[in-house]
Amino acid sequence: MSLLIYKKVLFLVPFGGILLCVQYFKKRKRKAINSVAIFFFLIAFLFLLLWFKNPLTEKRNALGPIYICLMFLVIPKLLNTNVKTLFFLFFTMIIGFPVFAIVTHSDATFNAIIKNPGILIEEMKGGGITNAFNTLNYDAFINITASVDYVSTYGYSMGYQLLSALLFFVPRSIWENKPYSTGAVVGEHLIESHGFTFSNLSNPLVSEGYINFGIIGVFIGAFALAYVIIKLMSWFKSDDYLKKIMSFYFALHMIFLLRGDFANGLSYYVGTLAGVIIIPKFIEYIIKQILIHQKHGKD
Repeated sequence: MSLLIYKKVLFLVPFGGILLCVQYFKKRKRKAINSVAIFFFLIAFLFLLLWFKNPLTEKRNALGPIYICLMFLVIPKLLNTNVKTLFFLFFTMIIGFPVFAIVTHSDATFNAIIKNPGILIEEMKGGGITNAFNTLNYDAFINITASVDYVSTYGYSMGYQLLSALLFFVPRSIWENKPYSTGAVVGEHLIESHGFTFSNLSNPLVSEGYINFGIIGVFIGAFALAYVIIKLMSWFKSDDYLKKIMSFYFALHMIFLLRGDFANGLSYYVGTLAGVIIIPKFIEYIIKQILIHQKHGKD
């Protein structure tokens, strides 16, 4: 929980600051002195974001949506059609992320890589990009079948597994019997029944619905996702850049959300939502109240 608060909430506040700065520059009427101040704030927020979300150390499920959103913010025409987005995501998923994985998943330290870049070349010789496609990064289908096998043994959870996602913010120290994420639960089942050696599995949204309510749960999950997408499409048409970019962020985050498991996918997005929208808007509200009180005090 503490790691989630730091990495997915507080570390994303600079991202919200960047969006507010860009929103200000998009205004037609703005004061020159304010523009200078906002520009320096923008540079500061960019520096903090690069520091907290370092492309050389952060995992790709966090890097992708953030930096692609920044690209869309600066050059919206780059991703303003389905065809452009498809080709861009194809390139990043098939080539870009596997190349970055060589750096982010390397056992060598950052200083060691700087001193001896040949370390990365040696890792590429050992498999490099192709290693990304020979690992469990693409295990969605087989984990659906594993979930079906789990249900055949233990039955449907009747919504109990959903609590691990919907109540992710409740510490386990308070709720000792809090259910574990579905990927971990299915992973433990595979260890006990089929001799697997690890439980850190994904769990697609389809099997999340199936484990909870069977075939009906699959349809419930589909309708719930459709409702959220329609709601966020209205955000995308908004003039509020925090809402606009977070709706675009969700479109990219769906790759991670659909792969699962649901507890991680939901908590990561809600955490980002808190850092990018809720905290900046709360700070904005506090500042406005202070200015209002100062104005009334002068009057």
